[in-house]
Order: sequence, then structure tokens, then C-alpha cells
Amino acid sequence: MDFVTTADGSKTLYNAEIGECYHSKHGAVQESKHVFIKTGLDHFVQQTGASEVAILEVGFGTGLNFLQTAEHIGDKSFQVDYVGIEGFPLPLATIAETGYDENVDATIWSAYLDNYEAALQQQVQIHERLQLTIAHTLLMDFQSEKRFDVVYFDAFAAIHQPEMWSDVALAHVAQFVKPRGVFVTYAITGNLKRSMKSLGFSIEKAPGAPGKREMLRATKL
Repeated sequence: MDFVTTADGSKTLYNAEIGECYHSKHGAVQESKHVFIKTGLDHFVQQTGASEVAILEVGFGTGLNFLQTAEHIGDKSFQVDYVGIEGFPLPLATIAETGYDENVDATIWSAYLDNYEAALQQQVQIHERLQLTIAHTLLMDFQSEKRFDVVYFDAFAAIHQPEMWSDVALAHVAQFVKPRGVFVTYAITGNLKRSMKSLGFSIEKAPGAPGKREMLRATKL
């Protein structure tokens, strides 16, 4: 895989096998903050006043969304239990080369690198208000007794991985979402909206990150 510098100066990885970058070339960090933190996590906390938030990420990848979440909650009062699903985890050496240490506190970055490999096996404590588990499994094989407040759906685009956006895959994810839970993703299509609505979610078109006019936010009724 090759590193690509995106429009905001942060890096992403280009996966030649899939034919797509892990994050937006219009700004990897910018997209992460807008789609998942602002439109997902922040929105949920503002709407519910929750003091504990369980997050499920589909497509953990480099851990950028996790790192931005860790950075974001630094001065907040709520706790986060974070579970990422990743069928093909990146080597620690690749993670270390992302340069994301420039975008988060040094303590968070160090704790992430120190615990990354352990998190693939079990839940780890990143700091007193943040736990991480990386489920090394394909999406359809993922099972959990936990139910989640926020879903970061960050799979590769449907043109490259249509199976991740199928009705069956979305229904599998939806079963893990609590009532009032929020599902956010960078994409928005007619099929996606219809599928999420049929699964018992209310649908919102939210402003997209740079390079995309709109994105989807869905709330479980």
C-alpha cells in the first residue's frame, strides 16, 4: 500500500487491491472530524446528554476515526467504549507511519501504538475514559452482546465493496444499534436511505465533508 497526502495535509493509504483510499483525498482528518465526530458522536451526546457512549466502527482501518474520537473527548465529561470491526488489520509498522501523531495529543498516540496489537485480542484501556477493542473479523461474522449508541460506518465505497452496503449487511449492523442510536456515514444514496428506513431508522441528509455535498445520518426509532 502507498501513502497519499490529502488536501488538508494529513495522510491516507491507497489500497490497490480495492482501488480506493482509506480516507477522503479531500482531507482525511477533516472528513473524520466532520462525518463521525461532529455529525455522529457530538450530535448524539447533544441530543441525549449521555455520560457513557458505546461506539461501533465498521472499517477500523488505520484507526484515524478512533484517534479523532480520543482527541475529541479529551476535555469532555463522557466515557467511550469503542469497538472497531476490521477484517484485514494493518501492521503496527504501517499504523506508525501514518503521521497521525501530528493530529492528536502525544499521550493518546503513544497509548494507541502501545495497545494496538493487544486491542486485536481483547479490550484495552487507552485512558481512564476510553476503552478500545478491535474485532478482527469480517462484518458478517461479527457478533456482540453489546449494543451501541453510535455507528461509524466507514467501509470502502459501494462501487468497490458493494457487499458492505447490501441490505443484508446493513441489517446485520442495525441489530447492534440501541433505540435512539445514531448511524453515520460519508455516503448517501437512494438505496442506502431506503434500506435504513426499512430497518426502523429515521433518515436525515446532513451536509457532507469537503468533496461531498451530503451525507447520511440515521437515528433508530
